[in-house]
Amino acid sequence: MGTEDQIAYFLRELTDTDPERRTAAAKGLGRTGRPEHAGALVEAAGDPEPAVRAAAALGLGRLGAPEAGGTVLPRLMRAADPRVRRQASLAAIRLGLDDRAVTEAFAGLLGDPDHHLRINALVGLGALGVTGDVAALVRLLGDPDGAVWGRARSLVYQLRDDPAVRAEVIRTAREGEGAARAEALRMLPNNCTELLLDSLLAGLRDSSRAVRLAVTGRLLDAEQPTVRDALVATLQTERDPAVAGTLLSGLGGRGERRVADPAVRWLRDPEAGRWAAQALGRLGTRTAVEQLRKVLGDKAVPGRTRAAAAEAVGAAGRWDAVWLLLPLLDDPDADVRAGAVDGLGELVQEGLRFWESRPVAEALTAHLASGGEATWRTRNALYGLDDALPAVRRLADTSSSGAVRAAALSLLDAEDAPDHETARQDIRRFERGLDDAHEDVRLQAVKGLTRWAADGALPSVDEAARDRLTTFTTDASPPHLRRATTELLEALDTDREQ
Repeated sequence: MGTEDQIAYFLRELTDTDPERRTAAAKGLGRTGRPEHAGALVEAAGDPEPAVRAAAALGLGRLGAPEAGGTVLPRLMRAADPRVRRQASLAAIRLGLDDRAVTEAFAGLLGDPDHHLRINALVGLGALGVTGDVAALVRLLGDPDGAVWGRARSLVYQLRDDPAVRAEVIRTAREGEGAARAEALRMLPNNCTELLLDSLLAGLRDSSRAVRLAVTGRLLDAEQPTVRDALVATLQTERDPAVAGTLLSGLGGRGERRVADPAVRWLRDPEAGRWAAQALGRLGTRTAVEQLRKVLGDKAVPGRTRAAAAEAVGAAGRWDAVWLLLPLLDDPDADVRAGAVDGLGELVQEGLRFWESRPVAEALTAHLASGGEATWRTRNALYGLDDALPAVRRLADTSSSGAVRAAALSLLDAEDAPDHETARQDIRRFERGLDDAHEDVRLQAVKGLTRWAADGALPSVDEAARDRLTTFTTDASPPHLRRATTELLEALDTDREQ
């Protein structure tokens, strides 16, 4: 059957008494017909059967006849049956309808119980660059469906310069409800805090956790003593661990000493415990550190909390911090081991006592040698620890792990070489690394040579190494290796010219 025969068949079927046949005919005509057949589908759009009307809307969108579609699609977008509304809204988007009737129809769908239709409404209004219904649009910032609120947020942001949109967002931030208010608060710039201050302070007692989190996050940046007092008072009575954790993190980070008692209360909570540990660590008082010591030895406490306590003990830097943290490098919990590494790194950065330096260097380089998930975290903890460098150089030469060799090379700087012979050996390590099978080792070798060139400590690079570097600049190499190599070759060429 040819195309014309198919079209004639579908046109006859549109008048059949069987609704299923009429539905199939409307779909078929949409696939095979031409714009001049849109009139038959416009007539089918008045069919008493919802399935036929939905198929007619689908067909109109496929035929590409916007004038015909504009006569019936806005009405179908208000139909009682969601199938009809869905197909009509999709057809209106496909046809690019933009008159007032279709805009109002899209606006009406912003509150549709079917989330697909709310999405269609947002897509349609976004394509037109209009809000449709400002209040309904901003309410969707609190929609439970992520695809809906994400698109609503994008459209609100797109139309943020519209005075009506801005006014509605501010109103929602001040007196809206639940997730919509929280999202509106997050969208507004920081300079709106003063304008919203009274409602923000009242929002600390809102029944919605989402609102309390958003309000807290905004108020933590305020400088007024009365705001700080309100936040501390809220922390004293807050029962939600997420909100309490936000308050502990924010107030603790600002050195607020009144967080001590609430932090102790929350220290063993699975969610807020890590923030409580960090807050106590920042306080650094004898009492605070004593609480952290207790947590470190309590295997019933979640690993994330013990890890945070370990890092906090390191940040506090009390006299026994090193000896508390070293045993934790062998803890069964990976989070705790990572926290111990971070805590020791804090101590290294602050400067170890001379009797602590060697034990920490031996423990961290052994931890680095073991490889595993914390290789680069351990590398960061070792940075600046001179007593570790002999062992680091051995790892660069002998480790079977490419990640460990790369991390070891990254720790070698010209200023750390104690003598000319060691410096010469380090340069040879970098040159050997250029031929390593592990990509990260080659990258760190290039970066190492670049550091030495920048320090004026790179006397020369032999021609074999230069040829190898040239191959790294081709498209066959990863972009980050090409960029690093180009930087090194430019530095070498500059040295040659000088």
